[in-house]
Amino acid sequence: MARVNAVKQPDLVLISWTRNPLVPGSARRIIAARVIGSAQPCTFTLAPKRLLINALNCLLDHDVGFKVVFQKKTSNVSGYLLLQRNK
Repeated sequence: MARVNAVKQPDLVLISWTRNPLVPGSARRIIAARVIGSAQPCTFTLAPKRLLINALNCLLDHDVGFKVVFQKKTSNVSGYLLLQRNK
């Protein structure tokens, strides 16, 4: 009987963000994040109220291997991103 190998699924990270509407140009902060698979070694950066730029700097690092596959602004002060890493 032939061996059957499972196909490795990609890791996904969905991040919802907002910025302070009373301060023009304020930093984007994470509202919520959902991880399917693993976000190691960047899991600690995905907590609510943390800066989005810090999470993106970690996730998009060449050693970590995530790429933004979709992003959308839902208003002038909010939006979301979907990142994917193929194993």
